[in-house]
Amino acid sequence: MTDAASSVQTLTVDLATPTGAFHGGASGTLYGLYGAGVPSRNVVEGMYVRTVSTKAQDGIQHPGADALEILPSFVAAGGRDVYVYMTDTYRGFPYEWPGATGEERLADFRARVRRQVEQVLSLGALRSHVVYVPFNEPEGNMFGTGEWSYDTVSWRDDPARFFAAWKGVHGLIRELDPDARIAGPNTSILYEEVRGFLEFARDNGVLPDVITWHELSSPDEIRTDVAKYRRMEKELGIGPLPVNINEYAHNYHLSVPGRMVQWIAAIEESKVDADMAYWNIDGNLNDSAVEANKGNGQWWLFNAYGQLTGDTVRVTAPRPGMRYTLQGVAALDRDKRQARVLFGGGSGAAGLVFEGVDPGLFGATAHIRLQEIPWTGQVGASAQPLRLLDRELPVVDGKVTLRLTDLAEMSAYQVILSPGGKGAVPAQPSAGWRRTYEAEDAAHTGSGHRRNGPEGSPDDVGKFATSGGYHVGGLRTGSDLALAFDVEVPADGTYDVAVYANSHNLAEGVGEQGPTNVFLRADGEQPRELRLPLGYKWAVWGRAETRVELTAGRHTLTLSARDPELGATKGDAVVDRLDLALRDELVTAPGLYDAEYAHLGGGARVSHDHRGESGPGAAVLPRGGTATFWVYAPDDGEATVTVGLLGPGEGRLTVNGEETGRVRRGAVPLFLAGGVNKVTITGAAERLVVDRLLVGPSRGLLRATEYAAEEGVLTGRAKVTGAHTFATGGKAVDGIGGGPANALTLTVTAEHAGRHALTIRYSNGEQAPATHYNPDPVCRHADLCVNGAAPHRVLFPTTFHFNDFRTLAVPVTLRQGANTLTFTADELPDFDGTGRNPGARRSAYAPVIDRVTVTPLA
Repeated sequence: MTDAASSVQTLTVDLATPTGAFHGGASGTLYGLYGAGVPSRNVVEGMYVRTVSTKAQDGIQHPGADALEILPSFVAAGGRDVYVYMTDTYRGFPYEWPGATGEERLADFRARVRRQVEQVLSLGALRSHVVYVPFNEPEGNMFGTGEWSYDTVSWRDDPARFFAAWKGVHGLIRELDPDARIAGPNTSILYEEVRGFLEFARDNGVLPDVITWHELSSPDEIRTDVAKYRRMEKELGIGPLPVNINEYAHNYHLSVPGRMVQWIAAIEESKVDADMAYWNIDGNLNDSAVEANKGNGQWWLFNAYGQLTGDTVRVTAPRPGMRYTLQGVAALDRDKRQARVLFGGGSGAAGLVFEGVDPGLFGATAHIRLQEIPWTGQVGASAQPLRLLDRELPVVDGKVTLRLTDLAEMSAYQVILSPGGKGAVPAQPSAGWRRTYEAEDAAHTGSGHRRNGPEGSPDDVGKFATSGGYHVGGLRTGSDLALAFDVEVPADGTYDVAVYANSHNLAEGVGEQGPTNVFLRADGEQPRELRLPLGYKWAVWGRAETRVELTAGRHTLTLSARDPELGATKGDAVVDRLDLALRDELVTAPGLYDAEYAHLGGGARVSHDHRGESGPGAAVLPRGGTATFWVYAPDDGEATVTVGLLGPGEGRLTVNGEETGRVRRGAVPLFLAGGVNKVTITGAAERLVVDRLLVGPSRGLLRATEYAAEEGVLTGRAKVTGAHTFATGGKAVDGIGGGPANALTLTVTAEHAGRHALTIRYSNGEQAPATHYNPDPVCRHADLCVNGAAPHRVLFPTTFHFNDFRTLAVPVTLRQGANTLTFTADELPDFDGTGRNPGARRSAYAPVIDRVTVTPLA
């Protein structure tokens, strides 16, 4: 990964030139939260989401994402502000506001604004986190030229109607809520006419408290337009006002770390807030979250971005301001004696140069850790970033130079610079030999082969990012197609195989079974069936994973629609690429999380005074000080967790908000949820020195007991069905909900009283009718009652089909011996507690439940 060559593009990080306090504004989301638990608190908090733009409470624009329902859990997860799109009380885009005349339509809207503000006023202290957005893209909606506009006259041509409406609605909100914060004008771009809006608002005392517009362009225009707006302010004698670019990026960018890091760099440099655009489904943080508690590569990029601290510093790119080239963002924390840079967007070789390296902070030798954050697809879960390099380099004339090779354009990278020379034990790479093979380059036999594309590109940003730009179709019902990938591997061993693939959940041929099954063989042997991932549209990529045994040399891996031993494909799928990775001892070693890189709080600090520890430092925790690690687990279940301590001291260990007791020396079994886990160590003495956290596989010490749903007691319309072929044993329970009479009750046994995880295997294919480009999957829910106590509502995200099963872990308290778990469901009422949301925006039903696994948390 490193190279001594000097004739490469160079990214320069000037640690001696600060550009302001780290802001963190790029982590915002439009429609990214569906409701409490979707995505999980771990996923929201670990992405450091700062702002959310979402629909008006009880709006009918899309399912879920109701502003006042997501607000409490968002704030609890560290969120700052919820921007309420007040116009999303309506259906359609353009908004279908009722009335025969513009005056009637505006009167209806004002009545809805009044109701929304009155709802906010009932929130108590939480109301301070609300920002009202009265209009959204008014030039194309309410004050544009279309059928649903006020009078078919664009406000850009004649602003009188829009200005009057703005003044009236602004005044109404302020009359009802004198402390209200109001945002606008919320145009689709920063039009020249925004200057006239600002002049009117200034002269009439109705300036927005936050200036908003959308940047559905490219990262380089962020810098240009923010600077342009700041000039407007200065010339008009207003502000400076906070800015939220509350829709940014396209399908081509979202989910791709190497693309998104370029947006992050521009937004952070401009010191504004920004929310990723909502092109697809709500509740997945704009193609960052997978299921409820997993993240893809984009999530891990934002996790790294949110952990920047201190001041940002000047970064000079090899081609500044040019889109789709190597770009980066960096910060220096002088207290931690640590600098971090996130970069990406280039391929091949590059140089990374730190200038202005203060010898008083870093000494004569610097410790470098290099990580890769790869692209794993929109719906492909990702493990923590790959550790590529851990070494010490000399500081020469205030510079540290790192030469890199084999950069992947779709990946982002992080380098952490720390003081060296303390005898730190270098961490081994966590990634061994890897190769990617494009499906369009594979040989093929049989019928039905088709090469699809090109997909997303700099010139067609509305389409999805696809490796190599093309993909292959033809693996479908009735096909005899086979794709042959010729590979060459360096050693005998076990290899991980990841097939990047997709089936559109609503496509003809997919609906009958759900996940499309295909068959993989290595050199005609080792047959196995793979179920390829579903997505909300075509070319939405996830991964199907398996392992094969290979000897050193050449081999052929075949994906086929027919197998002589296993059967035939049912469905319709497209394949993007195949990844192959050697599972050597480096890859299978325990997950290593060094404490000096953790999120520190409560007075915890980084120390570089300990010799021979893991990494270049350790975390010193005073009483109440915390070190938080964002830990990956591939599945729900037991993991072996070891806290590495240096010297004496006491502490407490918390996993996903659950106290698990004191910090013990040595390996302990703990339940980790599949995906993202928040592991926090809190000092319980005057001084606790934490070196690292190691996370390894289960040793089988926490007894997990499975209970089949069909063995429970069913009431009302709840029934056992054999229609779900991918359920365990082909049976599951359907029909729970539509009222508490339709229920499933399971009796489970706990060896000891205390906290346990219920891992629920379920499916949810419910989808509401959509009005435009956003598919509208619906989260189902279960009201879970444990031993007759008050029910707790649990949201279950879409699995895209009722025959596609996933798991969700729910913590509960059980008593020793027998316990009853009752699952019911009913439609959630509107905010007033009585009304019901029209248009199938909320479900009255629980998901299909296959089984429940009970595991002690610790």
